[in-house]
Amino acid sequence: MADRTFKRLFTPVTLRGKTLRNRIVFGAHTANMAVEGLPTERQVAYYAERAIGGAAMIVVEPVPVHAAAVLTRGNFRHDDDGIIPHFRKVTEAIRGNGAVAIQQLYHVGQHGDSDNSFHAGWSPSGLPSYHDSDGSHRMTEAEIEETIDGFVQAARRCKEAGFDGVEVWAAYHGMLDQFWTPWSNRRDDRWGGSLENRTRMSREVMTRIRKLCGEDFIVGLAVNDDEDVKVALKREALAEIVDLHDRDHLMDYVTCGSGSYFDFYKIIPPFVYPEKLGADLSAILKSTVRHALVTAESHIRTPENAEAVLSEGRADLVSIVRGQIADPHLANKAAAGRPEDIRGCLSCNQMCWGRRSRDYWISCVINPSAGREWEWGGDRFTAAERPKRVLVVGGGPAGLEAARVAAERGHRVVLAEASDRLGGQFRLAGMQPRRAQILDLIDWYERQLGQLQVEIRYGQYVEAEDVAREGADHVVIATGSLPPDGAFQRALPQFDELPGGGAVMSAESVMAREARPGRRVILLDDGGNWKGCGTAWRLAEDGHEVTLVTPDALVGKELQRMAVDLPLRRALAKLGVRSVTESAIVGWDGKVAKVVSLLDGSESEIEADALVYAATGMAQDGLAIDLMARGIAFTAIGDCTASRQAAFAIHDGRRIGLSL
Repeated sequence: MADRTFKRLFTPVTLRGKTLRNRIVFGAHTANMAVEGLPTERQVAYYAERAIGGAAMIVVEPVPVHAAAVLTRGNFRHDDDGIIPHFRKVTEAIRGNGAVAIQQLYHVGQHGDSDNSFHAGWSPSGLPSYHDSDGSHRMTEAEIEETIDGFVQAARRCKEAGFDGVEVWAAYHGMLDQFWTPWSNRRDDRWGGSLENRTRMSREVMTRIRKLCGEDFIVGLAVNDDEDVKVALKREALAEIVDLHDRDHLMDYVTCGSGSYFDFYKIIPPFVYPEKLGADLSAILKSTVRHALVTAESHIRTPENAEAVLSEGRADLVSIVRGQIADPHLANKAAAGRPEDIRGCLSCNQMCWGRRSRDYWISCVINPSAGREWEWGGDRFTAAERPKRVLVVGGGPAGLEAARVAAERGHRVVLAEASDRLGGQFRLAGMQPRRAQILDLIDWYERQLGQLQVEIRYGQYVEAEDVAREGADHVVIATGSLPPDGAFQRALPQFDELPGGGAVMSAESVMAREARPGRRVILLDDGGNWKGCGTAWRLAEDGHEVTLVTPDALVGKELQRMAVDLPLRRALAKLGVRSVTESAIVGWDGKVAKVVSLLDGSESEIEADALVYAATGMAQDGLAIDLMARGIAFTAIGDCTASRQAAFAIHDGRRIGLSL
């Protein structure tokens, strides 16, 4: 029985004759898992896991409706009926596990990607792409009709493949939104000018889909909120457009996201943004439409967020995407009154959008089974044939995941941690501004290990003799990494140490409050990621005057693929952080840093009270080396093999836990 806390969230609702078992949607997003344009076992298992986990409706990633709409390497084939039997495997997996199956249909219009499509972008008025530097082709009437038919034929294929319906994508200033928006629709024919003309294409698409696919076929509409962009449709204008479609019963539901190609950072908003972003627009549409259900989407991360949106009457449904990537069983856990057991999304975008932006299939930092369900058996665990006694040394992310998964499978686990708390250096990351979700995750691990009766030994610095005495059946070494000595800079490989002899503080020591820099701080960022940028943010919030020096062309270079670099730089700018890019430090005496431009070799000086260094750590592999010398078998995982991001440490932990 659903916990009373979520009484709205777990109320069934009917959609075009289909009963949704709750109000939780796993909304459309590009998983990018297709091979040769066909859905794979990877995709089938990925969606099946979320249906098993209790989602009521799953909107499968968008299929392009025309050659001009192809956007990623993993896009589905846009005009081939041969895809139908492959999609049947997807729909059977979703519907067979109790969820309603929808597929999104999209066309990005002027924002195409010729690298993947080898086709000119098509648009109402031939304006430039915001995806790259390309222009677009102004569509003829014949090409508009061709595109409409592309939507309709894609819907037909969906119906024949067993989907319960389609979601017509008019969001993020894609093709249909471009026709709606006066800025991008400058036509003077029957497709431009008046509201009726600007909405003609979307109304034709939806009318023809209904006629071809039948009265029992669900038709949804996806829109977005982009209130801060001057040329984008404002909420009132968008409400008028949606109402026009609703009056003619053209759609059964409308989904409200955030951001667009104008403001890409809010499409998949990272933790620097407030939560429940899509709920403002959904509330307006909820008060406007008379027939369609309204879905709120965008940064609705938790069941608590979702329940609040529903109970406030701001939506009928909620789409939780990254939250169900992180924990595919979110719905079932909340329904069982166990929300504390949900592994909460970090909103970091590192392995979901971060991998998609590089045209890989998506995964998740904290759920490495995402995208590997077909080979790892989902986010569920089978009991080990023979329980073993397992010793895990190190309570960072790799050790925590290894201990948890081993214990889930019935092994008796001892976790030895040298400090007085769990998390390792991952805990320091959680102490950076707006990153407390990491601390929530560490607390989640501690609860899970307690429930699984893992014996945690705090303050135990383990040496080879201790491992030998323990007599465990399997030893897992997860001792992590340490800050590097000497402040080596990749831009100056001829120097192992920072010249000049001045003392250098590590970002780790500053975040741990072990080092106390003075008022004026230079942050030398050799990684371009959160270690340096987040530490600079923390220092600036604490009142320090911070100058960030980086060899990269911009601050937060590694954060570009996560769509968080610009919001980060804005936050730093508001705090007065000065940045010196494409530069390195060739001298530091404790008071003055000599900075060299990597562009022209010119030098300048920066006076400071402290220099803080952020860079890739060094593997703490001493215990592994000692065990190897003694012939004691073990498996090393995480940063003690090589310093990397937390995602790979957690992946290592999951992998070894499954293999025992």
